Amino acid sequence: MGWQINPVTHFQQNCSLIWCQATDRAALVDPGGDADRLQRAVANSGKQIEKILLTHGHMDHVGAATALAKIYDVPIIGPHREDQFWLDALDQQAQMMGFAPTDPVKPDQWLEDGDRITLGECELKVLHCPGHTPGHVVLVDTVTRIAFVGDVLFKGSVGRSDFPRGDQAALVNSIVSKLWPLGDDIAFVPGHGPMSTFAAERATNPFVADKNFG
Repeated sequence: MGWQINPVTHFQQNCSLIWCQATDRAALVDPGGDADRLQRAVANSGKQIEKILLTHGHMDHVGAATALAKIYDVPIIGPHREDQFWLDALDQQAQMMGFAPTDPVKPDQWLEDGDRITLGECELKVLHCPGHTPGHVVLVDTVTRIAFVGDVLFKGSVGRSDFPRGDQAALVNSIVSKLWPLGDDIAFVPGHGPMSTFAAERATNPFVADKNFG
């Protein structure tokens, strides 16, 4: 699987253009805004968008999803249905986060733990990882060893849990019990900031390093 990170909005949210290298079938993961910029990135890549993938329901991750789904005539897939209340509150989120009002986001498919998403000859494994939001999912290509983790995990930090229905203990448990077993060699694209690896975070992340659980 190939990927390209495109930071969008004043939150500098990492929207990933991902694709099957054998077929050029592609998806956008968490298109939080700046639809025109993302269209240019897709056009320059020469890839064919076939779906929009959402890790969770926060505005900076979903703001351009409906507009782009209409442009490319593709489905919106994800997140887990526990984030329905976040998608229902996009108008309030826009006011709180300084975004312009956006179209409602209505997923064509909710995701469940253990689901598989195909993209050409590639496959993404779905992990339900609540804590930052109750319906957050992580998408993992176990062949390429890359994960798209949204706001669950960052280089040197973890996602906030002080939002409605956030849960710090659940967040840490999601990381330790669901992500770490995938293997230290997994690299990940977070929702904001630079990439890292599970090995690096297990060694140094002050929130979820192995030494915290000895």
